[in-house]
Amino acid sequence: MVSKLNKVRKHVSKKKGAKMNSLHENSRDAQRLRKASVRDERVLKTVSTKEKANHHWLDRVSFFQDNLPDTLHPMEMSRVQDLIEEWLSRHDEEVATLKSERRPGRPATTRQTLLEQAIHAERLEYESGFWMPNLRDEESLIKLDAWKGDWLSLANLRFSRVEKGGGVKDSQFPPRGSS
Repeated sequence: MVSKLNKVRKHVSKKKGAKMNSLHENSRDAQRLRKASVRDERVLKTVSTKEKANHHWLDRVSFFQDNLPDTLHPMEMSRVQDLIEEWLSRHDEEVATLKSERRPGRPATTRQTLLEQAIHAERLEYESGFWMPNLRDEESLIKLDAWKGDWLSLANLRFSRVEKGGGVKDSQFPPRGSS
């Protein structure tokens, strides 16, 4: 992403020449530089917030990409559900370790509480429909295998919601509610 500050700095330096550090505190050029700096900080904060929010979904898709079969063929529902259960149990060892390290009568650590909340939320999602790449379609498997790990290229993949009872519904990207 091109920085607005760099553009403004370049423009001001062309105008002022070598006297860049001799700007008056409240001059137009100094105000432009301050505004551009504040804008760049705001944009970086927004981008990092979005990346942090999307990281969970990227991890989920990369897990299913890593567990694709060697020969790309549509998976059976039992195998898909086994993969989902494997994904849901990924924090179980850490939670058990945190519980065993805690002295009796002491409250749970923040990390343990957060992990338990995440596990509970994912289990509830699995009951109503677990959002994941469509592993029952050969074209989707080929696209998932070629996926490079970036957020924007997820739009090319097909997604579905798999219920614990075995029901499958097509879904959309990005995941919203129970779509």
